[in-house]
This record gives sequence, C-alpha cells and structure tokens, in this order.
Amino acid sequence: MSKVQIKVMDNGSFRVTGDVELIDADGNKFETKPTFSLCRCGQSQKMPFCDGNHKGKFNSCVRAAKVLDEQ
Repeated sequence: MSKVQIKVMDNGSFRVTGDVELIDADGNKFETKPTFSLCRCGQSQKMPFCDGNHKGKFNSCVRAAKVLDEQ
C-alpha cells in the first residue's frame, strides 16, 4: 500500500492523494475521490472541501525545514 500524500498548496488548500477515509466528529464518512482538496482558509461553501473561494483572499506559503543528510 502506498502512502497517502497531503500537499500544502501555496495560498490554497491541502491537496490529499491516496486511499484515505475522511470522517466528521461523529464518525460519518464524507464521500471522496482518489484526489481531493481540503479547505484551510475557512471561506469554502463546501466545507471541509475547498471550492476556490480563497483565491485572492488567503495568503500562506508554508515550507518544511530542510534536513541535511548525515553521511
């Protein structure tokens, strides 16, 4: 089984790719596709999914710290 990938998009959503189950606080399943986007700006009308309402209104470019290989 391959790993699920969650990509933090610049000025946008969390892009989820892979076999993942998305559930609400009560344990109810959301219907998803193999690749989908989750809102992180709070402006979507289709929560928890991204609908593009963030465009031009949300700025966030997150980067992971680079780790040097110890060899």
